[in-house]
Amino acid sequence: MESEKQRKFDLRYLEMARIWAKNSYCMRRQVGALVVKNNMIISDGYNGTPSGFENVCEDDNGITKPYVLHAEANAITKLARSSNNSEGATIYITASPCIECAKLIIQAGIKRVVYGEKYRLTDGIELLERAGIEVVYLGE
Repeated sequence: MESEKQRKFDLRYLEMARIWAKNSYCMRRQVGALVVKNNMIISDGYNGTPSGFENVCEDDNGITKPYVLHAEANAITKLARSSNNSEGATIYITASPCIECAKLIIQAGIKRVVYGEKYRLTDGIELLERAGIEVVYLGE
């Protein structure tokens, strides 16, 4: 019964992350992330350029600019500027995390990752599992 309730919450928070991803100005891929702790959203993020930069994620050739931040990185760094912390939290991400974001997730003390789309590289997921973080794929 509790696992069914958790699955319903997971699906709802993941849907909210998908809605949040629509804030991204990136043309190639829009990704959203929510950090949830004690049933409260404590941070959010979507992929995009750093604060103060133009909201253009790709160059003239359609290649993502190297300084574009991933949704998870934005959500985790936003926490650093708040009074919240992510120890024991769950992060909901519309796409599976890359290895760089997986390292941030581990260091942030996040204990659960729920994602909705598989990315072509699996090294981020493998690193999270190696660190003992629960990883849940809720794809369509």
